[in-house]
Order: sequence, then C-alpha cells, then structure tokens
Amino acid sequence: MGRHYLPNLAHRDEMLKEIGFNSIDELFSDVPEGMLKEFNLPEGKSEYEVFLELSEVLSKNRTVLEMPSFLGAGSYFHYVPAHVKYLIERSEFLTAYTPYQPEISQGMLQALFEYQSMMAELYGLPVVNSSMYDWGTAIAEAALMTVRLHRGKRKRFLVPKALSPEKRAVIETYTRGAGLEIVEVPWDEEGNLDLEKLKEAVGEAAGVYVEMANFFGLVEENVREIGEIAHDAGAYFVVGADPTMLGLFEAPGELGADIAVGEASYLGNPMNFGGPRAGIFAVRNDKKLIRQMPGRIIGMTRDADGRRAFVMTLQTREQHIRRAKATSNICSNEALVAVASAIHLASLGPRGLAELGEAILKNTAYLRKRLEEVAEIPFEGLYFKDVPARFEKPYSEVHEALLERGIHGGYYIGKHFPELGETALFAATETTRKEWVEALIEALREVA
Repeated sequence: MGRHYLPNLAHRDEMLKEIGFNSIDELFSDVPEGMLKEFNLPEGKSEYEVFLELSEVLSKNRTVLEMPSFLGAGSYFHYVPAHVKYLIERSEFLTAYTPYQPEISQGMLQALFEYQSMMAELYGLPVVNSSMYDWGTAIAEAALMTVRLHRGKRKRFLVPKALSPEKRAVIETYTRGAGLEIVEVPWDEEGNLDLEKLKEAVGEAAGVYVEMANFFGLVEENVREIGEIAHDAGAYFVVGADPTMLGLFEAPGELGADIAVGEASYLGNPMNFGGPRAGIFAVRNDKKLIRQMPGRIIGMTRDADGRRAFVMTLQTREQHIRRAKATSNICSNEALVAVASAIHLASLGPRGLAELGEAILKNTAYLRKRLEEVAEIPFEGLYFKDVPARFEKPYSEVHEALLERGIHGGYYIGKHFPELGETALFAATETTRKEWVEALIEALREVA
C-alpha cells in the first residue's frame, strides 16, 4: 500500500540543509551511540485494519455491568444520567481549556459560577474555587495554604493514618519542595482518629486534616471535637468530604472547618479508568483565607451597560502575577468535570441528593452485614461506600479465585496497613445490586 507522509524526502533534505547538516545521522551525532536505537516500526495498516485490531483489544475489557466489581478505595461506580453527557458534549462546553480571554466565554463562566454556588451550599462554606485537579491535590494545596497563612512559621501538617495511600503520595510530592513535615495521626480501637495522639502532635501544626469518612469507609464520629483541638492549638482545620454523603450528614462548615475539600467527579462523571477528576476547594468567608486560596474564582458583576456578567474575580496563579506571590500553578484544570458535576447536582436537588446518600448508606450496610458472614470486620461503626473485610487466607488467593468466578473483589489494603493483616476494602454505591452481593458472598464461602 502506498504511503504519503510529511515531511517527504525533498522537504527533509531542504530542512537539513537549512540548519547545516547533510543527513539525519549527522544531526544526531552528539547523542551517545548506546542511547540510539533502530527506528523499528511495523508496516503501516489501513484505517479499517487498525479499527479491527483495536476493536479486538477493546473487546477484552469487561465493564462493571458485565463483571460485578466491589473495588472502591476512591474510585466508584455511580450512575450518571444521560442528559449530563449530552449537555457537556455540546461544543460550547466540550473543551478542557479556559481561553486566555475568559470573559468571552460567558456560558462556561456561568456554569462554573453555578458549580461554585452549589458546592458552597453543599459544604457549608461560602467561597469555593472553580475546581482543582482532584481530591488529593486539593488536600495538598490546603496544606500549603495553611503554611502560608502562618507566614511559614509553622510547617507541620497533620493527616490521619487512615488516609488513601494515593492521596498521601500526592501530598508528599506536592509539599516536599516547600519543606513541609507531614505527620500521621493513628486511629484508635474504633477506627476513628485517636484524639489523645492528636493532642500530643498538634502543637505548632499549621493545619489538621480529617475526612468525614476515612479510607476504611468509617464515618468519623469526632469531627467537631477534632476541629476544636486544632483551633485550640492555633492550627487551621481542613475537612475532606465526599459530596454524595452531604445530603445526609452535616456540612464541613457546620462542623467548624476553615477549609473543606472533596472530589467533584463522584457526581456526573464515570470512573474513566481513574480520571480525569476535579477537586473541590472551599473556605470560610475570611479575607485572609480567600486571598491565599489556590486556583481561580468566578464572580458575578455588571458590565458597563449594567448587564449581568461573569468574570474571573481571583486568579492568583503564576501566569498572572509574580511567581513568588502566586498561590498555585493550577490553571485550566478540570472545568469540564466540574460542569458535569454541577449539572448532575442541579438535576438531583436537595431531595435527590439525600435519596442518593440514603441508597449508598443502605447498600453499604447490606454489604457489611453479608460480609460479616464470611470475614471479620475490623471496626464497629457506620460505614459509607467502603467496608473493610479481613480474611484468614492470603487475600491475593481470594481475589484470584473471585476473578475466576467473574467477580472483581475488593482493594487489598494489607500492603499499606500491615497491622490489618489480609484485609480488603469492598465498596457499594447506589448502583450495587443485591444479586451481585449474593454472588460475592456465595463465592467467598467457597474460596475464603
């Protein structure tokens, strides 16, 4: 099959001559020989041949509807209404990029403004930015922000030991260059944050972070008290919350949070193999906090003719101001994901969000009850989405046996928390069907 490619040989020779070289080998002569490899690509294929080959590869994938999955640990199967995808695929929205003259895109700015407004109401804090990269980067930015608020005099940031290892890794990477010390606070016998250990560690801390439901899925019982301990020590209080639980539980702002973070992609977005995502970032109405917020804030104003207009009110990033004074380098980030979550949230309304949370809570409780028949649940308490289950056998064997039976089991956390032994997190959402749980338990009876 004939091939046409650019640049062709004549163009290539012309370009080489222009820069003073006679051949490609001469152009790359400075590269050590051991670093150069043969350019060994297979023969080209027609579009139809490529289509067939890729279709064969893609056919090996199994969706969560074809193969029930109890994997969770931060990525969950939620139902996304059809109209959400339809709306965000409109050409006015379908871009990951915010133009450098953003006021031209009034529709996009208004959608982001609505996102901010709904998240402010949901999290109980009045000032919300237009999204971060994901929940992990939102925590890391909050850690850096608490240090800036203390003018660098405090550089310790406390996090629960029962934290997602992926989030912990992001926080470490993000804050290492700034010289922050990340201190873990262990859990107590009930799986909640150990308040006595917190009191011992909180001195000279810039901020304290806690999640309303920790990595094990356990709903934290002492959020308000943790905030009081943080504030008594002069630290800022940062609360992480899954938005799907806030139709049932008190908002972070009502629990005393100075800063709240979360994951917007749990609303209006599929799992997408783990991304893209969008981090929620909210603060209380304090000028000092607002000026130190990362990211960008969309505001509503009037133009010269008195018409309503949306603008970027704050965008203290290094592309706009001096790098030393910038609060972050978060730029176009995840605007489309944020818009999708706003559309879904607006569709649900307060009642729909509460019903969503109730369905998740009910399905999680049922999963826990059934798991107790075949495994040990390490902690008592209320669980939301994730439930830890400890087995006598090595979990790798259990997981392989489940896969052979067409079931994707839970996420193994023993490698991150050896003290929990052969424990895995099993997840449930509003999409989890009873027959899936039945199949899981029957399979575990055989293999666990």
